[in-house]
Amino acid sequence: MSSLNRFIFPKSVTNHSAIIHPPGFYIIGFKSFSYISAYIFFLVFVYLVTVVFNGLLMYIIAMDNKLHTPKFLAVVNLAVIDALLNTSTIPGMVKTFIFLMKDNFIPFNLCLVQMFFYYTFVTLESCALAVLAYDRLVVICFPLRQHSVNTLRSMTFIISVTWSFTVGIVSFSTAIMTRLSFCNSLRVFSYFCDYAPVFRLACNDYTLQWLTASILTILCLGVPFGFILLSYTVILVTVFRMKSLDSRKKALSTCVEHLILVAVFYIPILVIFLMGFYLRVIDQDQRVLSLSLASCIPPCINPMVYSLKTKAIKVRALAVFVKK
Repeated sequence: MSSLNRFIFPKSVTNHSAIIHPPGFYIIGFKSFSYISAYIFFLVFVYLVTVVFNGLLMYIIAMDNKLHTPKFLAVVNLAVIDALLNTSTIPGMVKTFIFLMKDNFIPFNLCLVQMFFYYTFVTLESCALAVLAYDRLVVICFPLRQHSVNTLRSMTFIISVTWSFTVGIVSFSTAIMTRLSFCNSLRVFSYFCDYAPVFRLACNDYTLQWLTASILTILCLGVPFGFILLSYTVILVTVFRMKSLDSRKKALSTCVEHLILVAVFYIPILVIFLMGFYLRVIDQDQRVLSLSLASCIPPCINPMVYSLKTKAIKVRALAVFVKK
């Protein structure tokens, strides 16, 4: 490895003012995983289900004028993000696993591209769940004003703002990675070009990258999750003030599918980030496996939850299959 480093990093290594970028990195997560073949088939299955079910969900909502509402616009937004999130990671993971000993190298620029897309769609997933919580908040707590406050135009604006904000902050966090020099190890212990495992390989100061990762974790995960908790606190207060038991049940039933999505996405990923990034108490192999599952499973489950729990989508999905 030392001879390789001398070849990759020439004499400019001794110049501390120079920024040294390697040709790329080696993704070495899962090398010690015993059931790698089974996991490859599982990931392929998850990806196919993600693409098919999210595609079906988008098709049903697009083709039915009755579903052209703010809520289902937010659902389509989530479906698009789900499909793109798993597309940004699973094909690369499968390729790395199949050619684990031969083709686990990723060029430096492609590494940054993968990093950008992964964190963009994870952040958008978090924001999309917060947007759905906003929709439920308006419908349940302000029923007389929902059609004037929560319109297709306002929902489109909110979704556009979340995309613009996310692309901006993730672009900044990815761009500052180019200020790091890598003159030692090129081995990234993850299943993709993960932000923290990459910047920790740097041989110059990465305080800015660490602070950025910390702040963005709070902004991209903590703030939307906090908004969701606050929204459901207000929703529960409103529901329990309703005099009719049927009204309570009906109001809460419209929130079930969203609460399932929130639990499936936030609980695993927050635990992993807290234990792995801040406390550093989780084993590296466990972190890689847990994070890969926490990232890949929600986009696969989300369309099925909405298809099974939302009557309008379930009826139209069955109609599509019967017609075919």
